Amino acid sequence: MKIGYLGSGTWGFALAALLADNGHEVWLWSSKPDFVELLKQTRQHPKLPKCTLSDRLHFTADMGEALNGAEYVVESVTSTGFRPVLEKVVALGNIDCPLIVTSKGIEQNTGLLLPEVALEVLGKQKRVGCLSGPSHAEEVIKNLPTSVVSSSYDKELMFEIRDLFTSLYFRVYPNADINGVSFGGAVKNIIAIACGISDGLGFGDNTKAALMTRGLHEIRKLSVAKGCLPETLNGLAGMGDLCVTCLSTLSRNYMFGRHLASGMTPQEAKNKIGMVVEGIYTSVSALQLGKKFDIQVPITQAIYSIIYEALSPLDAVKSLLQRAIKEEHL
Repeated sequence: MKIGYLGSGTWGFALAALLADNGHEVWLWSSKPDFVELLKQTRQHPKLPKCTLSDRLHFTADMGEALNGAEYVVESVTSTGFRPVLEKVVALGNIDCPLIVTSKGIEQNTGLLLPEVALEVLGKQKRVGCLSGPSHAEEVIKNLPTSVVSSSYDKELMFEIRDLFTSLYFRVYPNADINGVSFGGAVKNIIAIACGISDGLGFGDNTKAALMTRGLHEIRKLSVAKGCLPETLNGLAGMGDLCVTCLSTLSRNYMFGRHLASGMTPQEAKNKIGMVVEGIYTSVSALQLGKKFDIQVPITQAIYSIIYEALSPLDAVKSLLQRAIKEEHL
């Protein structure tokens, strides 16, 4: 079947290649015509390991070409670009087929999860689902074993997503809690920045274990306020994604944190990464949610203050260590 794919970053490229390997005709759209020409000529993504692509993977800068006749549309754009891209879809006449969200984030000011944004822009009658979990594009493109989660407001679509993406090396587990699946994938990026800072400052595994555990506690508290099932965060889309993002040098958010610890400014660290660091954006959204629901999120507050208020990473650590110790409630 034809799949229209919106977004040509590393994650979009890797998933589009996987879908083409699964036998689908995939039209990968980018807003940058020059980049599309590069992909057509080289059939390689400049930021990913070299791989052999299926002839079923096509590249286009024409969104209409990607969407026309598509039986599914998959997106992998940035969280900041998510609503504008969907508005372009609507301007072209909207879509009749399901939308599968693979981006991870929470919209600033509205506090909406990306699937919720999709329903608001495309119409609540649309079939919307998502794919999330612990997955580096650099490993997926090399067919290294990976397990993720599919979800949807529509149970049937949840299983369709599983069938679309599942391969010998890519296992997809259905989970009907779309809010929980989406939320875990968004907020873990903030904790990954904190872990990168911790490692960059020379702290040990004890420190990082504490950050990950208390970070998961923050995620859980906020998730309940967003109507998520807390147990979802025990699975691949929660703890699994948190681990892979906090422990790997392939994680942009983790490496962003390490660069901050080395003395770089947030802008310098962002430039060094050379790709979108979603935790920068989501730290604002998560802090807004915490204030809205009167939920304390000290790690998120510390990362926000480092990025937006020029707080030094070492002073942020000191402020966390000086917080009053409360009884642990899980």
